[in-house]
This record gives sequence, C-alpha cells and structure tokens, in this order.
Amino acid sequence: MTSPEPISSPSRQLEWAWFALAFRPFFGLGAIFGVICIGLWMASLSGAQLIAPAGGLYFWHMHEMLFGFVAAIVVGFLLTAVKSWTNQPGLSGLPLGLLVGVWFVGRVVMLLPTLLPANLIGLIDFLFLPLAAVALARPVIRVKMWRNLMFAPILLLMSGLNAMMHADPSGSGIISQQAAAHGMILLIVLLMCVIGGRVFPMFTANGTQTPRVTPLPWLEKATILTTALCIPAGMALLPATEAMTGIILMTAGVLNVWRVFRWRFIVALQTPMLWSLHISYWLMSIGLLLIGLHQTTGLLTASISYHVITLGGISLMILAMVTRVSLGHTGRKIQATPAITGAFLLMVAATFVRILPAILPGQALWLVILAGLLWMAAFSLFVIVFFPILSRARPDGTPG
Repeated sequence: MTSPEPISSPSRQLEWAWFALAFRPFFGLGAIFGVICIGLWMASLSGAQLIAPAGGLYFWHMHEMLFGFVAAIVVGFLLTAVKSWTNQPGLSGLPLGLLVGVWFVGRVVMLLPTLLPANLIGLIDFLFLPLAAVALARPVIRVKMWRNLMFAPILLLMSGLNAMMHADPSGSGIISQQAAAHGMILLIVLLMCVIGGRVFPMFTANGTQTPRVTPLPWLEKATILTTALCIPAGMALLPATEAMTGIILMTAGVLNVWRVFRWRFIVALQTPMLWSLHISYWLMSIGLLLIGLHQTTGLLTASISYHVITLGGISLMILAMVTRVSLGHTGRKIQATPAITGAFLLMVAATFVRILPAILPGQALWLVILAGLLWMAAFSLFVIVFFPILSRARPDGTPG
C-alpha cells in the first residue's frame, strides 16, 4: 500500500502554479490588463468610444495605468522579493488568490461603473494596496528586517494618492486628480531610484563579469532625498514658486544622471537584460530634468515630460524587471530571447515617438496613437513569451 502523495509533490505544484508566488498572477494579468487599457485608450483617441468608465476616459486612463497596471507589477515584485529578503514563505495559495481577486474586482468596477455606487467603487479599488502593504510587512516584522519595512509605507502612500484621485472626480479639488497622478508617477520614480541603486550595479557586475561600482554614500543619500522631494514639489504642495519647484526636479534629474553614469552603461551594451535597465534609468532621470525645465522655462509640455518617465522610465524598467524576475524565479537562465529584445526596442521606440509631437505638433494625435501601439506590441510580446512560463510549475520541481 502506497502512502498518500505529499502536498509539495510536482503534480501538486503544477495544480497551484499560478498562485505559487505573487509574481506569477500579477505579472501575467498586469501585463494583459495594461495592453487592454492602452488599446481602449488608443481606440478612444481614434474616435471610437467603446467604454464609459468611472470618472470618464481621461481619468480612467491615468488611474488604471498607475493604480491598475503599475500597482499590480509593483505588488507582484515586492511580495516576491520579500520572500528572498526574509527567507520566510511568500504569499501564495488562497491568500494570494484573494489579493489577486481584490485587484481584479477593482478593475471590473472601474470599467463598469453602473454596477455599484461611486463611493463603493472607490472603496473596492482602494483596498488592494493597503492589503498588499500588510502582506509585505508581516514577514519583514517577523524577522525584524527593518531596512525593508520602508516598502510598506510606500504602498500606503500609493493608497493615499489613489484616495486623492477618487476624491476629485471633477478634477477641480484642492488636490486635483492630475496632481495625485503626478504624485504617483514621482513616487514610482522614488521606488525605482531605491531599488535601482540596490540591484542595478550588482546585476551589471554579475552579468558582465566586471568589478561592481563602489557607491558614493553622499551621492546615494542626496539622490534619494531630492527624488523624494520631487513628489510634493510635483504636486505643488511645497511653499515654492514654479521656478523653485523646477530647480528641485532638475537637481534630482542631474543627481540621478550622475548616479546612472557611474554604473558603466558601456559594459552593458552587449546584454539586453542589462542595457534595458540602464536605458530605463537614463530616461527616468532625463524625464525629471524635462519636468523641471517645463516648470522653469515652459520647454516641452507637462504631458510629454511625464510620458518620458512613464514610457521610457517606468514601462521599460517594468518590462526589463518582470522578464528578469520571471526567468530567475522559475529556474531559467536570465537571458533575453530575440522576442524579448524586440520588446525592449519597441518600448524605446514608443518613448521617442511619444516625444515627437514637440517638433511635429500637427501630427500629435497620430504620433500618440503610434506610441501606444508600440507600447502594446512590447507588452504583448512579453505576454506571448511568458504567460506559459508563469502558468506552469518550475521545471526543477522547486516551489515558487
């Protein structure tokens, strides 16, 4: 008589692979949702009003790309990383499934606002990030690894910005929906700054077999401090003139450029998994400079300046990191296939096409639509290549 099959057997892992760790559902569903969101937004710009979402199309586009798409990726990354940081079991199984469900229901009610009263829609959408913050904080507190507890307050700050957007459906409040959206973008920049400083030099050294760049403590502290100041500055919450606000943003941009310059981009040029990260950090830094220049001189528009960050910085970095994490945590070699290299190039192209309306204003609409299509193509490639990987258990049978 044989003993019952253990719950950790490969067949059991296969059954529950989708909820084995947070990166699997949040990266997969987040990428699909992002493609759908951009597709619906491009359709609306082309004149096809296919949806009537909560807050109107413009609000929905801003909100869902930040608090739907980006928030899902950030939570998937952090709840996966905390397992490595703390050596504690990661959120998985039914609790992870419930958290994914909260995120998913939020997306549905935002898209179909007639289902529920507006206040209830806002509450349902709001719940996701605080619940994720609790899930992140518990293992960190358990092992007293206080250095990593900072990411829980970042998720709670994101929750607060989400509440601000919902509190201003008309766009005319003290903290406008656009100011809250800008605050969220800059908070994501701060998160990129912190995580990038921790891992990009290490990734570069390991991936190129070259010595790791020694950080300059004063530069690290000054970069993070000024980048953090960009959040209230970009939301016009500081008692400062537009010129002073612009100086804060440009200072952060210059310090981030200096920082990424020291990470030796040249040695990473032969490795798509590395140059994609470096270029994303460069474009994020340049975006801060452009927002500052907009504040002080009116050069470019706020929309173009922020889209340099959201496409070239945030979206490219997300694409590079979800690829790396998905490969590493499923026991595969961290190496870009031609399709993924193509996805990186498509995202770079999307960024530069989105800047072109500055010099071709008469073609602005079609250039914006082309940039959106390139964005969709990049993440569609990720979904095509990685959805089967995210849906199946690790080949070596290891949990995760």
